Amino acid sequence: MATGKGKKRVRNIPVLYDQPKRKHTIWLTDDAWYSVQELAVKQKVSASEYLEELIRGHCITKA
Repeated sequence: MATGKGKKRVRNIPVLYDQPKRKHTIWLTDDAWYSVQELAVKQKVSASEYLEELIRGHCITKA
């Protein structure tokens, strides 16, 4: 989900969602992490954005 060429991002100003992203830690096996990275590359997004889209796509409640 690119914001478009020429659009500058500003720190702590959300671009794609209604809130800014914050750092969180998750524990994954190496195999799982490499799979996330491969899938993110295929969708041309970061691993962080891939996980964000995956989780938001499966949310029952709206965050």
